Amino acid sequence: MRKDKGRKSDGRYAYPNLDLVIHERARLSMMTSLVAHPKGLRFSDLKRLCNLTDGNLSRHLQLLASENLIAISKSYEDNRPQTWCRLTADGKRRYVRYLSVLEQIVEDSAAKNKAGDPALAVSAGN
Repeated sequence: MRKDKGRKSDGRYAYPNLDLVIHERARLSMMTSLVAHPKGLRFSDLKRLCNLTDGNLSRHLQLLASENLIAISKSYEDNRPQTWCRLTADGKRRYVRYLSVLEQIVEDSAAKNKAGDPALAVSAGN
């Protein structure tokens, strides 16, 4: 197999800008839920929307907060503690950048599919 050094296509499908912090399934679900609810969500609502356990949600929230993607605040409602989560401005920017990389991946795949690659053919039943 011959390697052509210096070809413009080298690394074309590497997607180095894909944000791996967001790309994990649970965190992607959480970020998408928070984008859809700009005022934020209660911990319990986010847990339900993302189908996560308390422990999983807490662990991922800590990571997202440490990356300054989300802000977590605590309050009381009817004398019960409430944890609220919302996206930060940086979180919104990184999410939009993440989506632009995914769009590029979809475009690249669609272009390959248009070229007639049977491995990428999508049947009506899928």
